[in-house]
Amino acid sequence: MKTKSWQLENSYTELPVMFYEFQSPEPARSPKKILFNEALSHQLGLDFLSENPKNIDAYLSGNKEPKSSKTIAQAYAGHQFGHFNMLGDGRALLLGEQIDIQGNRLDIQLKGSGRTAFSRGGDGRATLYSMLREYLISEAMHGLGIPTTRSLAVVSTGEQVYRGPIHEGAVLTRIASSHIRVGTFEYARAFGSEEDLKSLMDYTIQRHYPQIRKSNNPALELLRSVMHKQIDLVVNWMRVGFIHGVMNTDNMSICGETIDYGPCAFMNTYHPKTVYSSIDANGRYAFGNQSNIAHWNLAMFANALLPMISDKEDKAVELAKEVLDDFQNRFTEQWYTMMSLKLGIKYEKNHGKELVDGLLKLMETHKADYTQLFLALERNQAIDEPIFEQNDFKIWMKNWKNKNPDKKLMKTNNPRVIPRNHWVENALESAVEGNMSAFQDLLSKLAKPYDDYPDALLFEKPPSDFEASYQTFCGT
Repeated sequence: MKTKSWQLENSYTELPVMFYEFQSPEPARSPKKILFNEALSHQLGLDFLSENPKNIDAYLSGNKEPKSSKTIAQAYAGHQFGHFNMLGDGRALLLGEQIDIQGNRLDIQLKGSGRTAFSRGGDGRATLYSMLREYLISEAMHGLGIPTTRSLAVVSTGEQVYRGPIHEGAVLTRIASSHIRVGTFEYARAFGSEEDLKSLMDYTIQRHYPQIRKSNNPALELLRSVMHKQIDLVVNWMRVGFIHGVMNTDNMSICGETIDYGPCAFMNTYHPKTVYSSIDANGRYAFGNQSNIAHWNLAMFANALLPMISDKEDKAVELAKEVLDDFQNRFTEQWYTMMSLKLGIKYEKNHGKELVDGLLKLMETHKADYTQLFLALERNQAIDEPIFEQNDFKIWMKNWKNKNPDKKLMKTNNPRVIPRNHWVENALESAVEGNMSAFQDLLSKLAKPYDDYPDALLFEKPPSDFEASYQTFCGT
């Protein structure tokens, strides 16, 4: 049965008032739908929106607020490149929580909807280019089977946004299991009381980890649960060559979803030090450093939780450290398991590392494409890559084939297509000029990344001049 109206709830406003500010969106001058995710709309029980295009333009630009909404900007803090700052939703507003057709509680947030109490001098707006980019990459991540926020719509505002050059403005409607971050807990610890921190912890457990409510130490179990989620997530990122680009603690979701697609990118040529972000000059968030940063972020989460773990600080630190000390072993085992599956073999503890390590060393030395190399192995075909001409690689392949790799396992774990950086930029450049055909074509392929496509597409070489100079930007 199709719904005829919003069914929003606002459980987040039951938290102490320090965690949010009531705020209405700034009206857009001339809103116009650019993209709308029909399948996601149906999942959310929002079919009525597409019955009248004016509904999308009005509600998803912020020009019309749902009657059941208590629109808020959420407060949080965070370590940005290692430095602690007070932050908050400077250009986003939470409309509320929609219970989807499967009974899941999901946040609906407008991103780019105007200034808030946390804007810190910013205009609160977003560019059409950056909102289209988040829509494309977040939906690509969903297609890849990686936990992520989703994108419901992009609506242009009919206004100009200044980010150096002049851009067209837009609002993205983002869907998330919640927008609670490590930085939300850091904010509670730094600026609130222990009662405030406990309220946030209890709410988070009830919403995301109800199975640990009755444990002997819920705070410690929350730390462990979030750690496991983050390990799963980062291993999944590395499976497909994804580089988040800005793994600040305010961009680390408590529920284990990928959030915020600013300077993210996908690695072409394999190298663990790969960085595309224009603001990551020292490689803090490089491809191969993402596990270390996840561990660091979790340490900041543990620090925020200490008063809830034990009323004796020394004891709290000891207990938290015991949990965090398990990170590296757990991550390493999951990472080798994942890499082995990409090679079509089952990983056994303390055995098989040499095959993975040997391949990555060869890929780095011979500058092999991270995605295409695994596809070529699966198909047992040489491609136009220098690595296939090397004797050391031929020896490696012989040892690998002796393991009788399972090609079905490889097909399941190796995407055929990823959001190649030059494809993404070409599609976005056309889209902001009003031609959505390349964008829609790419979006349709990325929705089914494990399907078979022509070899000419799969093994296309990224332009070398493009790759050498490519940078991504935050967009704020």
